[in-house]
Amino acid sequence: MQQQPAVAELVRMWVSGWAVSRIAADPVERPWGWSIDVADSRGELARHVLPEPTEHEVRRLAGTVTAPNTWLKLFAEDDTVRPWLGPQWRLDVPGFLMAAPLAPAGAAALPPGYTLTTWSRGGILRALVRTRDGHLAARGQAGLAGPVAVPDKIVTAPEHRRRGLGAVVMRTLQSAAYEAGARTGVLVATMEGQALYRTLGWTTYAPMASLALEP
Repeated sequence: MQQQPAVAELVRMWVSGWAVSRIAADPVERPWGWSIDVADSRGELARHVLPEPTEHEVRRLAGTVTAPNTWLKLFAEDDTVRPWLGPQWRLDVPGFLMAAPLAPAGAAALPPGYTLTTWSRGGILRALVRTRDGHLAARGQAGLAGPVAVPDKIVTAPEHRRRGLGAVVMRTLQSAAYEAGARTGVLVATMEGQALYRTLGWTTYAPMASLALEP
């Protein structure tokens, strides 16, 4: 029977590929997990990732954070970690750590009326689905970190949902990642994304609570 990967190892994989996808600084290993300097267009300054959070560690770490828009990514249930932090920490939507083995795949079947463009640069794979007149329908990317690929920013425009475009983007990225040498995919999904990824063979390993320090 194949041994299941440990959550901490999957989080390490996710952190490594996520940093590539977001063009963030290299993750810095800490006794409790990893810190990443981000400074992205959404205003996120940094994030601290704890694969096995404890109340003592989270309270101590939060006490050292003074910069707004610093995030804590805690792989535990929202209801577990919310009481550990004060009201200055805003709880975001829950996430779910998921993983899947990557395998070669044929071309994804694109519904009529859409075009698919793919490219790669700087360790980031991208897939873009547009209508015939050039409007955005769906998009996504994946950060490559050696044998790991981290799908990220998978989005389908509201008016183009329920047409299989999210699955097209994911299958395209998974196939391209395999061709680039990746053998394991790891991501953090929203509740809506989790339902889609399950149908594509992804397994959920842990919940993730996200909290940001308010200005």
